Amino acid sequence: MSNKEVKAALKSARDAIKNKEFKEALKHCKAVLKLEKNNYNAWVFIGLAASELEQPDQSQSAYKKAVELEPDQLLAWQGLANLYEKTDQWDFKVELPNVYQKLVDLYASSDKNKCYEVIKKLSDIYHSDKEYLKLAKVWLQLIQLKEEEAVDKKELLQLWRQMTQHLSDYVNEEEQDNETQQHLITAFEKSMVLMDPVPGEEHKNISTDYIKCLSKVCTPSLLSACETMLSLYPNKSYPLEVLCSHYLKTGKILEDAVSCFSRLLDLTPNSGLGYLGLGTNALQEGRYKDAVKDLAQGLKSMSCSTGWYKLAEAQFKMHRYSDSATSCSQGMLLYIAIVTKMTFTTIPDAEKDPVLLALKGRAYLNKGQIDQALKIQFSTFNFTLFALSLYSFLQAASQNPQCGEYYFFLGKLYWDMGEETRKDRSKAQTHLLKAAKLDPHLGCIFRYLGHYYQEVAKDHCRARGCYKKAFELDDDEESGAASVDLCMKQGDMDTALEILQSVIVKATPGSAKWAWMRRGLYYLKVGEHQQAIADLQAALRADPEDWVCWECLGEAYLNRRSFTAALKAFDKAHQLQPSSIYSVYQAAAIKQILGKFKEAVAEYLQITAQQDYVPALKGLGECQLSLAKSLMEDCRDGGAIDLIQQAIQNLFRAVELRPDLSCLWKLLGDACTAISAVSPNRAQVLVPAPLAGLDLHVVVYRCYARALKLMSEVPSLWYDLGLNYYRQACLPYPTEGDQNSLLLEKAEQCLKKAIMMDSANHIYWNALGVISMNKGLENFALAQHCFIKSIQAESNNVVAWTNLGALYLKKDNIELAHEAFKIAQSLEPLYVNCWIGQALIAERVGSYDTMDLFRHTTELSTHMEGVKGYAYWVCSTLLDKSNRDSELYRYNIVQMNAISAAQVALSKYTERIQSDSYAFIMLGYLNEHLQLKRQALQAYQRSVELLQTKSSTEELAFALSSYGRALCTSGQWEEAVHVYKSTPLQDLSDLAGLALAYCREGLIPDSVNAYERALAVASSEKEKAYILTALALLQHRQVDSDVWKTTDSNFTSTAALTELLKQGSASGSVVEQRCLLTCTLLALQGNYSAVQREASRAVHSNPGNPSLWALLSRVVPQYYPKKANGGAMAGHVACLSSMTQGKRALLYSGVNQLASGRHSGEDRHWNALKTMQRAVLLCPDDPAAWAGLMAACHTENTSCYLSGSAPCRQGLEQILMSVVSEKGAFMERPLAQSLEGWVLQQAVTGLMMGGQLEQAEALCTQVLNVSPEHPTVMLSLRQVQCQRLLLSNSGTSLPDSVLEQLNNAVMMNPTNLGAWHWLAEVYRSQGLLVQAVMAYRQSLQLASQLSLHSSQVASLLRLALLALVPCMAGLPGNDWKDLVAEATTEVLKLGSSPVALLFQALLQYVTKMAARETRRLLERLVYVSSQDLPVTVVQVASWYLLRHLHGKNDQELINALLQHAKMNGDQRLLEFNSLLASSSS
Repeated sequence: MSNKEVKAALKSARDAIKNKEFKEALKHCKAVLKLEKNNYNAWVFIGLAASELEQPDQSQSAYKKAVELEPDQLLAWQGLANLYEKTDQWDFKVELPNVYQKLVDLYASSDKNKCYEVIKKLSDIYHSDKEYLKLAKVWLQLIQLKEEEAVDKKELLQLWRQMTQHLSDYVNEEEQDNETQQHLITAFEKSMVLMDPVPGEEHKNISTDYIKCLSKVCTPSLLSACETMLSLYPNKSYPLEVLCSHYLKTGKILEDAVSCFSRLLDLTPNSGLGYLGLGTNALQEGRYKDAVKDLAQGLKSMSCSTGWYKLAEAQFKMHRYSDSATSCSQGMLLYIAIVTKMTFTTIPDAEKDPVLLALKGRAYLNKGQIDQALKIQFSTFNFTLFALSLYSFLQAASQNPQCGEYYFFLGKLYWDMGEETRKDRSKAQTHLLKAAKLDPHLGCIFRYLGHYYQEVAKDHCRARGCYKKAFELDDDEESGAASVDLCMKQGDMDTALEILQSVIVKATPGSAKWAWMRRGLYYLKVGEHQQAIADLQAALRADPEDWVCWECLGEAYLNRRSFTAALKAFDKAHQLQPSSIYSVYQAAAIKQILGKFKEAVAEYLQITAQQDYVPALKGLGECQLSLAKSLMEDCRDGGAIDLIQQAIQNLFRAVELRPDLSCLWKLLGDACTAISAVSPNRAQVLVPAPLAGLDLHVVVYRCYARALKLMSEVPSLWYDLGLNYYRQACLPYPTEGDQNSLLLEKAEQCLKKAIMMDSANHIYWNALGVISMNKGLENFALAQHCFIKSIQAESNNVVAWTNLGALYLKKDNIELAHEAFKIAQSLEPLYVNCWIGQALIAERVGSYDTMDLFRHTTELSTHMEGVKGYAYWVCSTLLDKSNRDSELYRYNIVQMNAISAAQVALSKYTERIQSDSYAFIMLGYLNEHLQLKRQALQAYQRSVELLQTKSSTEELAFALSSYGRALCTSGQWEEAVHVYKSTPLQDLSDLAGLALAYCREGLIPDSVNAYERALAVASSEKEKAYILTALALLQHRQVDSDVWKTTDSNFTSTAALTELLKQGSASGSVVEQRCLLTCTLLALQGNYSAVQREASRAVHSNPGNPSLWALLSRVVPQYYPKKANGGAMAGHVACLSSMTQGKRALLYSGVNQLASGRHSGEDRHWNALKTMQRAVLLCPDDPAAWAGLMAACHTENTSCYLSGSAPCRQGLEQILMSVVSEKGAFMERPLAQSLEGWVLQQAVTGLMMGGQLEQAEALCTQVLNVSPEHPTVMLSLRQVQCQRLLLSNSGTSLPDSVLEQLNNAVMMNPTNLGAWHWLAEVYRSQGLLVQAVMAYRQSLQLASQLSLHSSQVASLLRLALLALVPCMAGLPGNDWKDLVAEATTEVLKLGSSPVALLFQALLQYVTKMAARETRRLLERLVYVSSQDLPVTVVQVASWYLLRHLHGKNDQELINALLQHAKMNGDQRLLEFNSLLASSSS
């Protein structure tokens, strides 16, 4: 459906809505949305139609979708407002204010009148919902809009007055916020400023309202407002009344207050407030007579509790006690009516007013409501109120001396009055005993007696009896719980269980929590965990929010070893009580038990951040130490050192807090000991300040010694101390022999001490045996005895059997060693040390299984001895060139992927042991085989540095030779020359390497001399032939190039290759070299399709050769990109066949996928991005892989742009550019510059595609600052500037000067085909078709010179398309038609091209539309089935064929074409046919 049809459908929907045909309107809108799902008008029409069809939810969804598409368009918001207004749904009413607010924002800039109407509606909603802050804000928005219109002063005054009226109810609200108060005050102030005249009646009224508002919101500006009103209206009494009330309320009667009281009495002689104020002032000044007089006069006019209280106080001071009591009674009577009418809660802050609380209690007492009076008197802690309550209860007891309840209230009152009255036996105890005597059936009396005997008298037996009596009478929780607790405390578990059982039997589900919980704790204490869990769960049913009960349940689960359930219980407890550290600690401890050390560390850190909790610090140190050991097992020593350092810090904090705990010192020693496994130059740990300057082994010794001092009878501590001495003796740095022996003797004595304490421990016997075998002692008999004792103590002792085998092997007893290792293997097949022993035996006897055994050790775990042994055997096998075709080589090296496995393992070895020069030599050799050039260079360099400190001349020469070879491979020729010259230069490889370095450095005479010296050293005819060939090549480079040009090099190459092919079948590298030479010759001859065929033929002849698969994958995208899918698969096969070839083949496979346009939108798992990511992962130092990744990201972004979705890999251009530049530092400079230029163009293209022209220009400028004369950068900059100029001057031709600059920029890059294509497109956009043709011809000529097949095709097709456009437009003349025919013919000469065939068919259609040849050419593209035919070509040919058939009115062929379209799912062609049919009719 075209854009016109979309508009027509929308018009039909609009007409249907006008005609009230809402269902029809919905059909039209849905038809639009099928092809244009984000059409705003369609969604709005759906919302309107659904609303009219009484489908409010569908209407709301449609309007919201429209709002998401166009949030600043009015139509959808208006529809939403209308829908919400007419639909009586609570959720719509909630959303209506938000819609009104959006309409206000939109109308504010377009239609002020409608804006005012919506604001009025919005304010009404906020006023009815009592959302005064929002009401104030929206009203201020209305006033601001009116002010912008410059309305008159009168209208503004009216608006401010209306705002004060709207907010007038706010001051009566219980909860007030400062912002709303400020808006209300601002409204009053603005109203008074705009008011005219001043003073005046209206101004006086608004001032009164203003003061009334200020008095209710309690703002500091109240006093100033009252003074201002008094200055304007001195005869107005209201501000004085407000001031007087304020002073009385605050109780601050100063000079200003007295003046106000006097002025009020002058204006209103009978004012009660004035007399009360003067009376209060007189009371403060000690004029009691005047105070009584004024207060009494004031109370005549205004009766209030405060006044009666002040009057009673004044009368009390004058010793008029009777009058004072009468005044108090008057004050009480004043509130009795309020209390009885249940209006007490309406008095502000009544619960905080002690006077009112006392009066309320007396009122309840007078009415006989003793319980209510009790509640009132216990709700305050004021001693005066206690006295008042005491007086009341004494009066009640005196009136009814036989009522035990009154005496209980007195006793309870004395109990609650404090510690002194509790201890006074004449008060609490006496009254409670009297109450118990008068009323022995009141359980609460015995409960308080129990409290007294337990807390004061400390008589637990009587307390227990009282609690039991109270529980029997009332069956209340408090008495029962106290009784059970005392029973358990006294050890009477049977009675406690009997009480609990009696409660639980009668309890209903969800009740008796205290009984369930106490019984659960009892069972937890005696170890019956299952019963404890059941009881605690029952307690939680009664109160699921009890965090203590959850913690108890967690303890029960933990004791039952149900760790997951315990973890959930502690997590629940923490949720209910986040401040509980215990639940967090237990959760962390459980995760530590389960081996979830990282999660446990996070929990422990959460605790230690709050406080120094020693158990948490201990657990944190243990977890960090466990994580460090797991990292060290994988040779990740850097991370392990960081964790050990943190563990030491935390354990030291714990030791500082609790130095009396032996376990903390032992753990601290373990943490410091763990570092001994790491390379000494890596073991740099920041210890706490008190330990600074001490050797770490000394720290370990002191930690274990301190632990032993605290617990000297623990054998494991002696064991740890002995191991510490042993590790000191085994340190790699040189020590005196006597010192070593002394340390070993101490270690031996410590282990003997441990054995004396625990002779049944096999670990101690084994450690003593290991120490006895050490070089400093070499007591082999004792070692054998210890190992045997260890085995006797623990028969399944794989470590002791392995050590015994090592002892026998050291004594050259191969058979016994083999038997011991075999027993160890049977006990624990995964124990790596016994396998290493067997590998050493195999190596000793010369077995073929040696390498396989060492390989197996590296698979079990990373053990240094096994890693080095395996690497040695892999390198030895690789150095032997004669075994390449043997079955042993294919199994051990190829099938077992030995090179990669050995390289990974040896990398870990050198990370741990950085002083082993031989390991670094082997690592460099393995890296060379894996094409890891930089890593090989670094390994050889490290080996040379280590060997230069030793006296091993032969090993140093070998390392230097390898180092020079690595430098040559990395293109560092000058350094290679220097290294080779430092070797003895006696070996052929050194001389040949030096000669090559000289040659690549440009020193041809020196290279010739080096080759001549190598010729003298060469021993075989083959070596001499190679050297003579190299000398001939060097001589050729010195010959004049003109002489060389006269020879027929092509003929020579062909003849040489023919002779080579006559040699018959070959194998190994000869096949690869022969195939490579053949492909190169075919490419030079321009036979590009034959290049692919030759590589494919070689692969079919040798399908097991991964190098040939890699070569095929490499040549396909360059010479035959139509087969790019096959090239990608060839690279995949090479990757699977060989890891060495696979790393490069993976890059070739990714390039093929880029050539075929494979992106994640087509296949999420098999696409260029995934492949390039794997290539970067395997070869992180290959700049080509990073460049390929950049191209893959660009492909993904391009596919997103084409599909209309947002690209998700933007912003990576500069990052990837910097990575390519960094990785390309080891490449040859010309190649590196070429790659950097390509990457820059890729980055600029990506930024331009994303519309980030400014960033693209800034990037080019940044690079130009570093390389001012870089032509590629200059070209990119001009392209960006041209794009910005075209966008800013749309429809305007570019000046000639600009075109000249663009042409000059392209001329600076004459070999850049893309630049010529871009320039041609610029010319085309400016209507300069002739210049565009010249640019395309220039690119075609360049592609021919460079022998770039795909570029020739691209240039010819672009040229044909350029010429086809004027032909389609119907321009007269045959020049453009001839150009199309010429270009497409040349393309077809280079190979098959569906696009060229399409262009020829379109040209025929333009020239002879009705001819039969036209139909034939188009049908050849439509009906020919080919997987290589692009879908676009087929669809375009189908469209023009359909037009051709309609022109000839051939219905039969039309039907055949439409049937073909249906079979292939071409829906667009069917729609196009409908349009053609309707237009023709």
